[in-house]
Amino acid sequence: MLKNIDPLLTPDLLKVLAEMGHDDAIVLADANFTAMSLGAGKPVLRLPGIGMARAVQAVASVLPLAQDVTHPVAYMQVGGTEVPYRSALQRETMDVLAREGVASEQAEGVERFAFYERVKKAYAIVVTGELQPWGNFLLRKGVIGDTLNA
Repeated sequence: MLKNIDPLLTPDLLKVLAEMGHDDAIVLADANFTAMSLGAGKPVLRLPGIGMARAVQAVASVLPLAQDVTHPVAYMQVGGTEVPYRSALQRETMDVLAREGVASEQAEGVERFAFYERVKKAYAIVVTGELQPWGNFLLRKGVIGDTLNA
């Protein structure tokens, strides 16, 4: 056991998060997501029975999000809706991210098939137990460090 580490963060998930480099992305996917085909060749981990907001809370507690990009967070836009629409689940998850310092405008809705293309470039996929359709998020890792000395 480790102190101050969210108990949802399994040893395998912690290893993946630590391995990721600056600007690598991790996908947190709902239970219906096509993770095995889109994630061919990359780590696919599972958090069965865990909802999206709770999974994002655990990951965001240790993962620094990119600050050098406009949108370090992306979510799958609900089919048939237009930006800035967000489902109740997406709003709940953004509230979790807000507690980690992510402003609402730092997250972008991405059309389903464009989201799939981003997933193919991601470092890893975490399949949650989230049953709400369209409940998929992508988080881009940032850095931890001091400000540059000029």
